[in-house]
Amino acid sequence: MGGYYVQLALGSFRRNPVLTALMVLAIAIGVAMSMTAYTILAVMARDPIPWKSGQLFAVQVDNGGPRSRKPGDDEPPTQLSWRDISGLLALHGPIRQVAMHQVSLTLTPADHAAKPFSVAGRATTPAFFAMFDVPMLSGRGWSDEEENRGAATVVITRKLAERLFGSDAVVGKHIDLGGDPYTIIGVTGDWDPRPRFYDVINGQDFEEGEDVYLPLSVAHAKEMTTSEYEFCDAGPRGETFAELTRSECVWLQYWVELPTAVSVAAYRSQLTNYASEQQRTGRFNWPPNVRLRNVTQWLEARKVVPDDAKLSTLVAFGFFLVCLVSALGLMLAKSLERGGEFSLRRALGASARSIFAQALTESAMLGVVGGIGGMALTALALWAMRALFPEGMERIARMDTTLVATSIAVAVGATLVFGIYPAWRAMRVMPALQLKNG
Repeated sequence: MGGYYVQLALGSFRRNPVLTALMVLAIAIGVAMSMTAYTILAVMARDPIPWKSGQLFAVQVDNGGPRSRKPGDDEPPTQLSWRDISGLLALHGPIRQVAMHQVSLTLTPADHAAKPFSVAGRATTPAFFAMFDVPMLSGRGWSDEEENRGAATVVITRKLAERLFGSDAVVGKHIDLGGDPYTIIGVTGDWDPRPRFYDVINGQDFEEGEDVYLPLSVAHAKEMTTSEYEFCDAGPRGETFAELTRSECVWLQYWVELPTAVSVAAYRSQLTNYASEQQRTGRFNWPPNVRLRNVTQWLEARKVVPDDAKLSTLVAFGFFLVCLVSALGLMLAKSLERGGEFSLRRALGASARSIFAQALTESAMLGVVGGIGGMALTALALWAMRALFPEGMERIARMDTTLVATSIAVAVGATLVFGIYPAWRAMRVMPALQLKNG
């Protein structure tokens, strides 16, 4: 019977093309508005490392005290000073710990005809790759021993390897960074967490990752800083790099891996004890104020998903509801117009259930067509957002297969729900009265 209902629906659509087009358009516009907003929200709110997000923790230590914050705000800085990084690395409490900061480097290609260019770098400790599950295409990260002796080694991305050498088989080759030679010991595969949870400082939540990774000890020895991301609310920076490392300026990120609730509790206690020790020595003159947040808690605390995005999604789905109500009105008008047809079918022996199934089949088909149209409009809207706001939306406003399936499913499901009443009205037609009036 399903095929028969489909044929009846197609015939009905052909007899009322304008009304059908209006219903499809209402559904498509509603789907496009809601799915566009939902796409942005879903990318912003997704868990970037779901299999491990409950084991990775961002560490915060208040090294500035009340004088460095607004009244009533007790949130510690989002980054750490070099002094605190050095102290925490010495604790050896977590299974893995990573200290890191951004660096900007100038890469000089081996081909002298090619011009030097800037690359984004990350100075970090050896556990970075294992802790964040960074895939290695070839080679490896550096060891603790190489970190300690300041080995001039780097790990680069496949994209950079192919740009420099035309191949990703580059382990053992050398690159020039800032006038110094570095040996490539590893090449990363595709790794693009969104949001970029490990470093969301200064609105970098959805920016692309780094091209080059190098030992933190090397960056320190060569006095590499992140001048754009140094925050010195707790005291002056100083003029030299040595003064920066002795200052209370915060400019490094620090993460730990704690696989069990027991290890989380133990490290939180260590962290509090560390802050208490700083208070005892006179460095801090306020009670210990520390935070230990896993990935999802960290992203929530940093408000990676702005309230505007949540509100826009609610408004968009409200508009979708308005579109569905409009489609419902058109369905009712069409159902009343076809009262004679339904009466004739009832008089010829069709049951009320079959009339109901026929009407619902038409609603489902409207939902499918409206969903496909909405998907196309969503793709157009996302393209427009990427074109108008290339820096902010390029990596967020992207349609995937999940969105396509969701768009059609939402359209069909919503249309079926809203089509129940018109279908019920159709099955309640009184055959004798309609035929008499006809």
